[in-house]
Amino acid sequence: MLNIKTCLLGKLIQIITDIPLMQREADRLREAGKRIVLVPTMGFFHEGHLNLMRLGRKEGDHLVVSIFVNPTQFGPTEDIKAYPRDFERDCAMAESVGVDTVFLPPADAMYTGGYQTYVSLERLPLHLCGLSRPNHFRGVSSVVTKLFHVAKPHTAVFGEKDRQQLIIIRRMVRDLNFDIKIVGGPIVREDDGLAMSSRNFYFSKEERLSAPVLFQTLQAAQKLVEQGERNSRRIIAMAGELILSRPHTRIDYVSICDPETLEDVDQIDKEALMALAVYVGKARLIDNTVLHAVRD
Repeated sequence: MLNIKTCLLGKLIQIITDIPLMQREADRLREAGKRIVLVPTMGFFHEGHLNLMRLGRKEGDHLVVSIFVNPTQFGPTEDIKAYPRDFERDCAMAESVGVDTVFLPPADAMYTGGYQTYVSLERLPLHLCGLSRPNHFRGVSSVVTKLFHVAKPHTAVFGEKDRQQLIIIRRMVRDLNFDIKIVGGPIVREDDGLAMSSRNFYFSKEERLSAPVLFQTLQAAQKLVEQGERNSRRIIAMAGELILSRPHTRIDYVSICDPETLEDVDQIDKEALMALAVYVGKARLIDNTVLHAVRD
């Protein structure tokens, strides 16, 4: 299905729900010499999403944003039905930053009866979020592969907030020889440092007060490194104490690892990725930063 609507800015935006139609539209754009940029999302937009779209707008001629709450990346204890959705709001926000096409495929079209084909990586998902969400990245890599084949982008934009996802997608693109440029968009934060996320919708007022502790922990870790601390275990211990000093918090993981392989590092002698996953109430938050060792 193709729906063309006029936005508040007087432009036209396409809403495509049919997979073959999206493929034909992508073919038409490519034949016309247009560069397609894809921003894959699960919707319920915030400023972080819009920043990725603005970045994508600069990367090509036709900006496609997909909205698909992907069932294969949710675990058995994660309630996909509870994931927040508001398509009309999302569409208006997408229009405001110049999106050309919103691709909104139904789940039964993306995963037809008897579906059995998945894309999985051997090592990168065995770290960080992959430890507590063992099938999550199989679902991510599979749906992104499908979106690449449907939207046929020259460039795709992903947020650095989920850095493990970004690393996995880059590795998959290299391994499978996709002719697609992958661009990472910086983390967008609230005034108190909390990384913007659709899951922030779940907070109570009291939980919201504890949520900035992730960013505060990353800042404290970088300060320790700048002061000469190089031992990852001591930094991780500090991080755990700081996080658990706030009410409503529960740690999934605190890790300091190699920024490319995600393997744990014991000593920080160059750049190292510090990544956190913390429950604040029922909301599972992730955040990260690259720790820079100061050279003498």
